[in-house]
Formats: sequence, structure tokens, C-alpha cells
Amino acid sequence: MDIIFPGKVSATSVDASELSVFLIRRLGEAWHLLHREVRRALPYRWVGEAARVAGIRPPKVANLEQETRRILKAFFAALPSVRRMLVADVQAAYDGDPAALTYAEVLLAYPGVLAIATHRLAHELYRLRVPIIPRIMSEWTHTKTGVDIHPGAQIGKAFFIDHATGVVIGETTRIGDYVKLYQGVTLGARSFAVDAKGHPVKHIRRHPTVEDHVIIYANATILGGGTVIGARSVIGSNVFLMESVPPDSVVSSIHPELSIQDKNGRTKKT
Repeated sequence: MDIIFPGKVSATSVDASELSVFLIRRLGEAWHLLHREVRRALPYRWVGEAARVAGIRPPKVANLEQETRRILKAFFAALPSVRRMLVADVQAAYDGDPAALTYAEVLLAYPGVLAIATHRLAHELYRLRVPIIPRIMSEWTHTKTGVDIHPGAQIGKAFFIDHATGVVIGETTRIGDYVKLYQGVTLGARSFAVDAKGHPVKHIRRHPTVEDHVIIYANATILGGGTVIGARSVIGSNVFLMESVPPDSVVSSIHPELSIQDKNGRTKKT
């Protein structure tokens, strides 16, 4: 995070004239830390469902040091594009929340931005088939922000989670550009498929697709790998959805009947 947004987590301010020196130092520290953890994690790579059921252990990486270095080089090469995505996310948060007064406030205080930033970094490691570490990153963020995003989820640019708490985004979710979610939204799976021995089938589409410019309001639940929310649609609060909707749709649940009584139990309004 200190490399993506210099000064976000540093104890001291970063002067513009010393930015290159600061980044070189932090990149070196990050390489050292990640090298150790990635090398330790690689022996636990997933081998596939058929191999797991057959009791086959993960094959040993032929050259652990070489594979670790290959992964880290690819990960570090991706950091500029990750930063560009995150700058757009900060802009989306600022534009999408009237309460946001400055970009600094968004960057330093918004839990949704922290959750998205961690996810974008974890997703790069997930794409490079690094085991365990991406999931630990997502669960660390879950404890800090209340947002649970699986590192496998594919999320487009300018993504904003307002208020953040209670959001769940599953592994095979696909989210387009300029999407906005509110607190309590679940993009989840229906009952999962199992094989002949009753084991869950891994790496199949189980979670929804959300196209560009969609807004999903608080506590909406959208389930299923075949469920597609068309572009520019609005999903209202507390909606439970397991079917696709076309672009430019507005989906809402029927408002429950309200009953307001005085302290003596007499109905004042229904």
C-alpha cells in the first residue's frame, strides 16, 4: 500500500524530491518479505479436483527459487496498472459520495477503498497461482473492514463500495466498470455442484456477472453463475435475485406494510 499510495501507511511524510528513493527502498523491502512468503506457499498449489480425490499430493516445484522470482517479477511489473485502477477507484468514491470532501479523506479513511486496494493486489497473486497468500490477504481485510472479497473475483475500473460493512463477493464474480455497491450486498452462489463422491466441484462459474454502470443498494442478494445484471441497471435494497435482468432495468422489492401505534396500542397509521 505504501508503494501504491506513498505516505498512506508511512509514519513520516514523503517529500516529492525524495519519492524515487522512497519507492526503491519500499520496493526492496516488499520484495524481501514477499520472496520468503511466496517460496513457503508454493508447495501448497492446488492440483485439481481429480488429483485431490485420487489422493495425489501437489507436485514439487522443479525450481522453487526460479518460480518464486518469476512470480515476483510479474507481480511487481503489474503494480503500475494496479495503481492506475486504484486511482480510478478513489475518484469513483469521491464522485459517488456527497459526504467525501477531499481525496485525502477518501484515501485515508474509507474502508471500501482499503478493501478494494487489497483485493486488486491479492488478485494479481491469485492470477499468478500463488496459493494461500491471496486468501489470507482477503481475510485480513475482511476483519479490518467487514468486506469479504474472494481474490479470484474479477472487478473492473472505478469500483466503489459505499459504507462497506457486510459486503460479500464470491470467487467467480465478474464486475464491470463504474459499478457501485452499498453495505450488506451479497454476490454469491446458489447450492454448489458436487461430484459422484459428494465433493464440491471447484473452479466453475457460481457467482453473478454485474455489467458496467450498475448500482446495487443495501442488503441486496444476487446469486448464481448464470445470473447477469445488465448494464446501467439499478437493484433496490433488500432484493433477492436469482435470475438475469436486461440492461437499464430497475429491480425493487414490494415495500412491506407498516403499522404505527401509540403507547396505548392504538393504530395511528398503516
